[in-house]
Amino acid sequence: MGPKEGETPAAKRILQPFRLLRQDLRCLRQRYISDWTVFNQLIVASAVFVFFSNLLPGLTFANDLYVSTDRNWGTIEVIFSTGLCGVIFSLASAQPLTILGVTGPFCILAENLYSLCQSSFGIPFLPFMAWSLIHAAWMHYLLAIFNAHDWTMIYVTNFTTEIFSLLNSVIYFHKAIQELQRVHDQTSFASFLYSIIGTIGTLLVAIFLSTAERWKPLFHRYIRMGLSEYAAAISIIIFIGLPHAGELATLDRDSLPVSSSFRPTSLDRSTFFVQFWELQVGWIFAAIIPGCIITILFFFDHEISSIICTEERFGIRKPGGPAWDIILLGTTTAMCGILGIPPANGLLPQAPLHSQSLLHRETSTTASSDINEDEKSEANGCDTVYEQRWSHVLHAGGILCFVSPPFMYVLGLTPTSVLAGLFLYMGEQSLSVNPILFRVFQLVTPTSELPKLPEGIASYLPVHLYTIFQVLVTAGIFVVTLTKAGPAFPVLIMALVPLRLTLMRRVWSRTALRFVDQWACRHGAPEDMNEEESVTQLQADDIVQDIEGGCGDQTAITSI
Repeated sequence: MGPKEGETPAAKRILQPFRLLRQDLRCLRQRYISDWTVFNQLIVASAVFVFFSNLLPGLTFANDLYVSTDRNWGTIEVIFSTGLCGVIFSLASAQPLTILGVTGPFCILAENLYSLCQSSFGIPFLPFMAWSLIHAAWMHYLLAIFNAHDWTMIYVTNFTTEIFSLLNSVIYFHKAIQELQRVHDQTSFASFLYSIIGTIGTLLVAIFLSTAERWKPLFHRYIRMGLSEYAAAISIIIFIGLPHAGELATLDRDSLPVSSSFRPTSLDRSTFFVQFWELQVGWIFAAIIPGCIITILFFFDHEISSIICTEERFGIRKPGGPAWDIILLGTTTAMCGILGIPPANGLLPQAPLHSQSLLHRETSTTASSDINEDEKSEANGCDTVYEQRWSHVLHAGGILCFVSPPFMYVLGLTPTSVLAGLFLYMGEQSLSVNPILFRVFQLVTPTSELPKLPEGIASYLPVHLYTIFQVLVTAGIFVVTLTKAGPAFPVLIMALVPLRLTLMRRVWSRTALRFVDQWACRHGAPEDMNEEESVTQLQADDIVQDIEGGCGDQTAITSI
């Protein structure tokens, strides 16, 4: 049966159920063995870095949930979820560079649901949340089965991903301030002053050690590499131990509330299992509404984090699998609901930081008899990441170990000032590679010192206006996250996609937009199309190319 009139073969393929799933599973089989064949010091250092950058922010969210859900969720639930979901994804996902954890937006949603369950609905929180997550699971399955990635994320440009990345940097800076405010309210003024010192110290020491590779000729090369790769871990360990030494030990401290055994935080629960079937039928169907909100949040978060961690600057070569990873995410989401723990999904700041920590220079190995062989090899080199599963499984397994009482006791020694310092460091690391930051610098750079513009752009005015617009949009969305409408912020991010592809074309010229923005999932820009071409046709052409190319070195759809 041929295609209908006006329907391209590619467009028909988009609507074929299970098409992306079959493709993802085929690609997963081809890459899986090679993901375990690479292991070195940089991978271990990356696992240590991601361990701290995932565990400590999660502990901060756990501290918030401990208070806002009246101990239904606490430190052990967040650690259990982060470690368990991370291990599952490291072993079975199609894109192991994506990092999973409990996110701030979900915590905001959970806090609002708990308030509604207690004050308005008069029903138990955990069974209602369990059904919400179960409903979210089958919605994830539908999105994967009907190839949602093809008709959603393929339209995303760097305009949206840069704003999302900047938003998360701002959120981390804000979380650091919140931690210091909490210390100020709960401890003495002397302890608060030390917390400021500990926060800034954690940040500065981590930044200072991260530059160790440029300290030549100081120390041996391997020592400099070790200091650089373990910079964040060394700084964190120093400032965790420092308050327990000398006269500082007499200061009162704000530390994490932890469990003394492997059991839920709430005294009303004895096991990690929710009797969700006891909820009234009416409320089971009502849970579809929060389940839909969670699905939108998780789908967009996970897809964007996959895009950001596989950007072109990372030199990703192996294909990913958006449909299969959404199936896996739906499964772990339902599992967490049944266990009575908060679900984990893609972490936006940690995913690119994971890729950044695995970045290395790969030089050409082609034989040459030329005396300048070294120079040619360096010139032919390229930056790429170690695409493997070891760093993911090691850091997730390490986090999972902390559900045991001895390790949980160690967490109880952690001052919240260290959490604040790590938040600042992660925000700085994420912000330092965001193109928005560099264009903001251009706002205060004399015109004579700016790079030459391509032909067709008379001045930097449209570029500056584009940058200012991104900053203002980020500020507006951040304000929304501080309100009760915070869980809806992914909808605002999604709305940026049609805004960029329609209304912004009327304000900025095609040449200017082509200069500052590109497709996030594929090569080129929307402005490369002729005026009469539609985005749907461009999508169809890309999918035809992807299907014909199989699981090769594609950067269009399979790259995420």
